[in-house]
Amino acid sequence: MLINQKNKLELKSVLSALFQMAVLLVGIFWILDAGARAMGYQWQWERVPDYILFFDEGQWWPAELLEGFFVTLQISVLSMVLTLIIGLCTALLRLSRSVVGRGLAFSYVQLIRNTPLLVQIYLLYFVFGPVIGLDRFATAILALSLFQGAYTAEVFRAGLSNIPEGQFEAARTLGLSRFRSYWDVILPQVVRNVLPPLTNEMVSLIKNSSIVSVMAIFDLTTQGRNIVSEMAMPFEIWFTVASIYLVLTLSLSGFGAWLERKFSIQSQQK
Repeated sequence: MLINQKNKLELKSVLSALFQMAVLLVGIFWILDAGARAMGYQWQWERVPDYILFFDEGQWWPAELLEGFFVTLQISVLSMVLTLIIGLCTALLRLSRSVVGRGLAFSYVQLIRNTPLLVQIYLLYFVFGPVIGLDRFATAILALSLFQGAYTAEVFRAGLSNIPEGQFEAARTLGLSRFRSYWDVILPQVVRNVLPPLTNEMVSLIKNSSIVSVMAIFDLTTQGRNIVSEMAMPFEIWFTVASIYLVLTLSLSGFGAWLERKFSIQSQQK
């Protein structure tokens, strides 16, 4: 009975949020349309689908925006994986007994967090990338991973610091190795505790991926800029690009919320 009542309250909350979002979107579009009319701008929304999909030789083909979306998605997914690895390794070094390890991890975090991402991209692309033989795609992934990894490391470090010492002692009592202790006992608890801020970092990574367009990578932002430079329809293209990014980030946020809810239910059952 209580569960049904809780579900009803959650459903009402979701519907209320959706209604408020719909009202907000209608208001924004009304303001934009009024501004465009005042400027004498003619909307050309009917041309936007041609830059997403086109039909040729009996089948549908991805157009510029969809191709850019796939590149952005590929960069984001690969960067996420590398970001989690870098963040976790850095957090473990920050909490290790090694003075050298702690110093290296601290220096990395401070250096990355206190310099702009755009400067880091330029340094990797024009200086370090050619030296170590990285192409522009690999350089983009490395730049995003190093930047976001510094912030993710602090998230993991906070999660590891909040694990009671008794959990480590219990793992040692069971005879687990250091690796198995972290993999089977510590990390599942850390992931459950840091899931909300970790999701925020991954959302930030997707948004920051648009900056790699300065490296002439044909991601979603670059394709949008190319279309705008060729066609006189900046509003329609940039609104479409922004909407695609919004769908990506909202999908990731929703997935994170689903995981958080799933972990919460599992912990209640235990």
